[in-house]
Amino acid sequence: MEAKFRKIKKTDFPKLIELFKEFATFQRMPGKVTNTEKQMLQESDYVNGFVACQGREVIGYVTCFFAYYTWIGKSLYMDDLYVKPQFRGQGVGTKLINQVIEFGQAQNCKKLHWQVSEWNQPAIDFYKSIGASVDGVESNCDLPL
Repeated sequence: MEAKFRKIKKTDFPKLIELFKEFATFQRMPGKVTNTEKQMLQESDYVNGFVACQGREVIGYVTCFFAYYTWIGKSLYMDDLYVKPQFRGQGVGTKLINQVIEFGQAQNCKKLHWQVSEWNQPAIDFYKSIGASVDGVESNCDLPL
């Protein structure tokens, strides 16, 4: 069965929370997810992205939001791109990122920006294969509020 791609809906939130936790484990930070379905519902105006589904199963997702970069202007930031391990290598990730690229182009964004863990060579290779530059210059800075 071929995957279908569509915008995230509120009914996806329970499945997405499960995938967020899977992704956090993959990122070697399993205890970092504090988000909940209830929180997502309260903040649903800010949830933006796409899901890949096979039947009723959500097999991958990508989340993004608008950002403004002083050097170039309106852009998109891709927060997460995750595909369940058993569905990798089948073009699902490529189709998900293409959804974000097309969305950004339709919204007249100047660029798509995201981060990748320096240890995640398969992701780095994938991003380079679609024409992204991976510079390794910046580090994450988080300040809990």
